[in-house]
Amino acid sequence: MCRAGRRPPFWPGGRAAAPRPNWRVFAQEQLGDVVYLELPAEGTELTAGAPFGEIESAKTVAELFAPVSGELIGVNGELEDRPELVNESPFDEGWIVRVRVSDAAELDNLLDADAYRALIPED
Repeated sequence: MCRAGRRPPFWPGGRAAAPRPNWRVFAQEQLGDVVYLELPAEGTELTAGAPFGEIESAKTVAELFAPVSGELIGVNGELEDRPELVNESPFDEGWIVRVRVSDAAELDNLLDADAYRALIPED
C-alpha cells in the first residue's frame, strides 16, 4: 500500500484491512523530540479528521487526528516506554496505532507521498 496522508501528517501503512497511521517525518521534525503520547484503548472507534490522542514533545503538545474512520485494533505499547521511536523510526518501530477501516472509500481521500510533499511549505 502506498504511503499516503491527509492534511494531518499520517499515512496508512500496513495491510489495507488494518492500516497504521504513521507519524510523518515532516510533522515529527516540526515537533522535535517526542517525549509522551496519550492514546485511546484498543476497540475505540475513530472518526476521520477527529482527534484521537495527543503527542507531546519538548516544544509543544499537539492533537493526533485520525486519517480514516474505523476501529482501533492496535496501539504501539512500545511507545509508552520509548516515545522517541516516533522520531527514530517513524515508518517502522515508531508506528502509533492500527485501524480497521470502516469505509474503504475514505482511503481515496488520502494523498500519496508526492501529493503530500507538494503541500509542505518550503523554507
